[in-house]
Amino acid sequence: MSTRIAFLKGHGTENDFVIVPDPENTIDLPPAAVAALCDRRAGIGGDGLLHVVRSAAHPEARDMAAEAEWFMDYRNGDGSVAEMCGNGVRVFARYLQRAGHAVEGDLAVATRGGVKTVHIAKDGDVTVGMGKALLPEGDVTVSVGPRSWPARNVNMGNPHAVAFVDDLAHAGDLYSPPPFSPASAYPDGVNVEFVVDRGPRHVALRVHERGAGETRSCGTGACAVAVAAARRDGADPTVTGAPATYTVDVPGGTLVITERADGEIEMTGPAVIVAEGEIDADWLENAVR
Repeated sequence: MSTRIAFLKGHGTENDFVIVPDPENTIDLPPAAVAALCDRRAGIGGDGLLHVVRSAAHPEARDMAAEAEWFMDYRNGDGSVAEMCGNGVRVFARYLQRAGHAVEGDLAVATRGGVKTVHIAKDGDVTVGMGKALLPEGDVTVSVGPRSWPARNVNMGNPHAVAFVDDLAHAGDLYSPPPFSPASAYPDGVNVEFVVDRGPRHVALRVHERGAGETRSCGTGACAVAVAAARRDGADPTVTGAPATYTVDVPGGTLVITERADGEIEMTGPAVIVAEGEIDADWLENAVR
């Protein structure tokens, strides 16, 4: 390990990330190291970490290297591994652009949820092809205190439970994961979205992200919410043949989600790099002991 490790800090609608460029996958980032870096008091601070690796250099991404040069090795703020992060993909693409690895236009990014198509627009927004949603069958319920709601089970490469509520305050403090049932619906935990209506095809959410707690934004969660809202509203594009676009307000900004008639979902929103610097490797080694 070198004496110092380069890092950047970025966010997408205030869902923030520590970015660690490591093209050849030479930096060891065990869960404790990731958690230390994401600690908001003792570390850099972030909802998660974007480990930037060439697909060919990572064992989990080598079979995607022909389609996508770069792999987003995403970790939650507690150090656990996650399949996908929609806001993270946009910030990942912004980093690649800043580093000279990508330009305005289209590129492909490998993730544990598959290869994602990304478009970097001239106006600064980034659009991510999020793939198709899976809608597992079976009733799901989420609870906060004495209140319970039915939730829509939506999988966007990671699991979501979407509950429509009367008031976002009903979500409580979201410090700990909201209980859900049945337990078999989400054996590895779940991201839970609480949603209210703001107007025609316009909703707002609060979210508890698995492994991170409440975050200012969740890209896959916004997609899951749009999918659930379209089914609730009778606007399922795979049935109507017409795309459905929802504006989704998150605490950190606004995302625009479009589900096409073929079921493919696109998410558009900002992505910002705010700082860069160096991590002291000695500090990091001591932090994980």
